[in-house]
Amino acid sequence: MNKLIAIFCFAILATAMACTPSTEQAAKPARVIMGYYFAGEDAQIEKLPLDKLTHIIFSFTEVLDGEMKFPTAFSADQLHRLVAQKENHPELKVMVACGGWVGSKGFSEMAATPESRKKFVDSTVDFINTYKIDGIDLDWEYPALPGDNNPYGPEDTPNFTSLVKELREAMDNIDEDLILSFASAGWAKYYDHIETLEVMKYVDYMNIMTYDLTTGANPFTGHHTNLGLVTKEDLEGTPMMEAYKADPDFDMENWTPRSTEFIVDYCIELGIEPSKIVLGAAFYGRGWKGVPPENNGLYQPNQGIFINWASYSLMRDKYENKNGYVRHWDPVAEAPYLYSAKDSIFFSYDDSTSLKMKSRYAIDKNLGGIMFWHLGDDTTEENSLLDAIYDEMTR
Repeated sequence: MNKLIAIFCFAILATAMACTPSTEQAAKPARVIMGYYFAGEDAQIEKLPLDKLTHIIFSFTEVLDGEMKFPTAFSADQLHRLVAQKENHPELKVMVACGGWVGSKGFSEMAATPESRKKFVDSTVDFINTYKIDGIDLDWEYPALPGDNNPYGPEDTPNFTSLVKELREAMDNIDEDLILSFASAGWAKYYDHIETLEVMKYVDYMNIMTYDLTTGANPFTGHHTNLGLVTKEDLEGTPMMEAYKADPDFDMENWTPRSTEFIVDYCIELGIEPSKIVLGAAFYGRGWKGVPPENNGLYQPNQGIFINWASYSLMRDKYENKNGYVRHWDPVAEAPYLYSAKDSIFFSYDDSTSLKMKSRYAIDKNLGGIMFWHLGDDTTEENSLLDAIYDEMTR
């Protein structure tokens, strides 16, 4: 009798366990979390927090000799190591990005003719088969615009559409589940230079680079990756706005301050399906020197770059509320910034608060999700930037 009772109890327990969602299922993000990853020679790929990503985008290949190739010899082994991690993370999608800011010089010539596009597409198919990856991210910065002093011309606009279409068709011949995405700019002018809605027919995601919205070249400080909409009225009375008004060559009528909210709404108004839009986050900050203390350095003149690229791990270790740097919050731009009155230095960056807000915004707007550049810039300590995104996407 006792044996029968024990068997009966075990059956009930087993049934209950089978009906209870696993921790992994319960922690599935509400939207995609895409992390770009730029691997140096000493990359510790086996230690990456891959359990908190839906996609990782290995960066970069380039267009070399008209084909998709790695510019560095060590990258091939690293990609093999990354793909091997899928054994422990079977739901993870491993993609490869082609291009980037300094790696886009070969796109215009490659995309110019059907023959040259076919050569590139064929090489991409071979690349996918060789490395057993799950997709490609095109990071042409930018079609029909100079980018980093790249070759370009108006013909890039239709050629980009043809390239995306032909690449999609070739990838479908391998596996229709392969992912095709592209990186787009966080400012409106970019979309005048691509056939946006036609391109969107062939891609799964458009990753909007809602960072570098201002750079070290700007004579005034500002937010480089803010979520919140900033209007001209919000900037009234600042030195930046007064300088723009006084400049006869500045097109004030057609100028709009940059923000994540503005460009997302702009793209949706163009007719892009929200579920294909992935907004961007920065795991790095930008710093200016020679910044006066008014408004804690925000929208003030500067004397040039202090640090053009400061990883979040460096900022947290050395600057965030340390060594005289005070964290401030802009409730309009929904973005943090740091200012040191002693050193006259200003930093713009993303932190855990702003990334929780970006993640919630992506959910509330029914966007595809959030991506960031790049995973290697995050802190390895607790409460990382990726933790903030993952926690918000899974709560």
